[in-house]
Amino acid sequence: MSLNNGKKEIVIMGGGLAGLSAGFNLVRARRPVSVFESDSCVGGLSRTIQHGAFKFDLGGHRFFTRNEETDRFVKDVLRGDYLTVHRKSKIYLRKKFFDYPLKPANALFGLGVSTTVRAVSDYGKEKIRNVFSAPQNISLEDWVVSNFGRTLFTIYFKEYSEKVWGIDCKSISEEWVSKRIEGLSLGVALKNALFKYSGRKVPTLVDRFIYPPLGIGQISDRLKEEIEKENTVKTNTRVSKISHKDSVITGITAKNCAETYDVRGSEFVSSIPLTRLVTMFDPLPPQDILEAASKLRYRDLVIVTLMLNREKVTDLTWLYLPEKGMPLGRIHEPKNWSPHMAPEGKTSIVAEYFCFRDDNIWNAPDNELTSLTARQLADLGLIGMEDVSDSCILRVPKAYPVFEVGYNEHYSRISEYLDRFKNLHIAGRTGKFKYYNIDHAIESGREAANNIIRKTALSRK
Repeated sequence: MSLNNGKKEIVIMGGGLAGLSAGFNLVRARRPVSVFESDSCVGGLSRTIQHGAFKFDLGGHRFFTRNEETDRFVKDVLRGDYLTVHRKSKIYLRKKFFDYPLKPANALFGLGVSTTVRAVSDYGKEKIRNVFSAPQNISLEDWVVSNFGRTLFTIYFKEYSEKVWGIDCKSISEEWVSKRIEGLSLGVALKNALFKYSGRKVPTLVDRFIYPPLGIGQISDRLKEEIEKENTVKTNTRVSKISHKDSVITGITAKNCAETYDVRGSEFVSSIPLTRLVTMFDPLPPQDILEAASKLRYRDLVIVTLMLNREKVTDLTWLYLPEKGMPLGRIHEPKNWSPHMAPEGKTSIVAEYFCFRDDNIWNAPDNELTSLTARQLADLGLIGMEDVSDSCILRVPKAYPVFEVGYNEHYSRISEYLDRFKNLHIAGRTGKFKYYNIDHAIESGREAANNIIRKTALSRK
């Protein structure tokens, strides 16, 4: 069936933060939009799950930005309904808990004087070496060793990075880590620990952030509400085909369990995973584009949430678990972000497992994942097995783009092909194959919308 009865509107493929932010800006500019989301609810990775009386996010997503316009945008969308949360995080290493970001006293007494001296010595050697010879950084390992020294790389970066991405640090592109912790050095970390104001402009070291009282999904829900006042947001509806002719997207086909929609449009915004997007084109792209897409990978995520008969387990926002012998990657306690995330007298722990879809973790039965998670938390001394009253398991495909050494060649080839289409606008983390934080995802969607607004304004003159 034809959804728009011949009317050409702006089609948004993907109802995550990027797509919804684009839609919000467009409807505010009086442009008609239709949003299509394959999941049962909007928000993508930044959504909040309701399980009985408990709420939880897919891993805990804070909002922080240095962009004042984006800050105002989110606070306006939330209508001032947000909390300010103090970040307190730790890393569990060598059977000890360390503050994160690194604090000198904690590192000194935790790792021991000899290890700390070796770490500072390695750092100094790398700084001297860099003065006489510019480092040739190709991998994550190259970049971290060059900037922090071999000892700190081995202790603080290697195991956790390899657990998150599922590949050796020599195979992870330096481009990811250099941008992800841009502006951070050992010196900055030390200064931040000694003088609390010094590192606040470095996103990795931010110690306060805002958070909606009912979970990060409140942002997406509010955006959806505004769009739906005069436009449509269709969930459980997957785009299956993107038609094009002469470098112009002409329409899409979208399906849900009840209907197939043929939708014509004037402009198209996509936050669909880049590797899937090109396979839906009709006609298909050239073979080299399809081959490039097949060489880009995403990391998947399994979320195991345990509901507990406990008032509280930790006082942390995150606990990072890098050790190889522990499959679990990171946990957070939603009640520490907002007291509204669990009933009175109870709490929950959200555990993240980074994996690929052919891994044992992804394919394990739910009851095994529940038992595994409870045992690991009990081994850490955080809970007793008898504390667990319920669980909820979610599998999240294509959660994070994997930046393997050489990925940019394939990415650039696909981008050049997509740039040919005059009315296609790419946005979002999975759409642009970028490791975006929430603020960057929102900004990419708003940028796509503003480009369309400017373009359509000119065409109306």
